[in-house]
Amino acid sequence: MEVKLVLSRLKKLYNPKNVAGMARFGSKPKNAYGIAIPVLRKMAKGAGKDHGLALGLWDSGIHEARILASMVDEPEKVTSSQMDEWASGFDSWDVCDQVCMNLFGETGLAWKKVYEWAGRDEEFVKRAAFALIAVLAWHDKEAPDSEFEKFLPLIRREAADERNFVKKAVNWALRHIGKRNVALNVKAIAAAKGIARIDSKAARWIAADALRELQGAAVQKRLKEKRRKG
Repeated sequence: MEVKLVLSRLKKLYNPKNVAGMARFGSKPKNAYGIAIPVLRKMAKGAGKDHGLALGLWDSGIHEARILASMVDEPEKVTSSQMDEWASGFDSWDVCDQVCMNLFGETGLAWKKVYEWAGRDEEFVKRAAFALIAVLAWHDKEAPDSEFEKFLPLIRREAADERNFVKKAVNWALRHIGKRNVALNVKAIAAAKGIARIDSKAARWIAADALRELQGAAVQKRLKEKRRKG
């Protein structure tokens, strides 16, 4: 499908009310059309997987076109340089998270990029590192616990970053590791208790929020049932 045709279709769906409403959720990207994610998913299904289309959509700089690009791209064709370029272009939490969930987490480079990006200064590049941890913890069913345990020092190291979109992603990563199974739940809770002792408002918030969920009855019940089922 031609890039120009898709961009034309997106432009026709422009919704100024939704664009204004995006700010209430902390998203203030440039060149936004205010198109809902379910609409973009429907468009992606119709377009099919197309790496060339994805690259063209991303290059447009349009907010929704970039999210759509992550939905139609082919993970096996994504390169390390493409991931770095796209991550450097993140200007909102929703593009960052959608790209990580829809595309980057499905590539064989995701694990490597966590370590490369976790110490970066750019807010959304760093967020992407921890968003990827959450995605991997949720979707990669075959990865051993040891690989997720290696992420816990990174989470502790960056827990003092006071920037809102970073601290929320660090928290997201910690919670998803702790919800993967009973053994990792114990490890994540211990990590959260250590983070709580860091002299940082962000760290204390990350720890308190993570402990509230990971020690909560709902998570504990689900993990015990999961262990019983094998």
